[in-house]
Amino acid sequence: MANNKLYMQLIFLTALIATLGSLYFSEVRQYVPCEFCWYQRILMYPLVIISIIGFIRNDHGAKYYIRVMSGLGILIAAYHYALQKISFLGDNFAACTGASCTVQYINGFGFITIPFLSLIAFILIFILSFMIKRK
Repeated sequence: MANNKLYMQLIFLTALIATLGSLYFSEVRQYVPCEFCWYQRILMYPLVIISIIGFIRNDHGAKYYIRVMSGLGILIAAYHYALQKISFLGDNFAACTGASCTVQYINGFGFITIPFLSLIAFILIFILSFMIKRK
């Protein structure tokens, strides 16, 4: 199905943009990633490889791995975003070592932070993975 290849390409493109964005923030802008940022990276970076292999090999079974990883990414990114935006959660959270998980390096329009961008990418990838049908 031609649509399946398109959805896999969109998953690849979304994961690649998210990966390059995270590398831009840490390597170019010199923002130190916190512990939850690392967890999100651990789930996002392999999605680039899984989706491109799934596209090249026309392997629609890759959608299951993509669903699991993006689903976990949604949970972690949503919790991280809540730590930043809900004061009573962030005030009582001291588990992060190194950089604080409540630091907001960017805050566009009062709600767009790095975990928010990650959350949007994971949600988009998760939805696209459900649009891939069987052969």
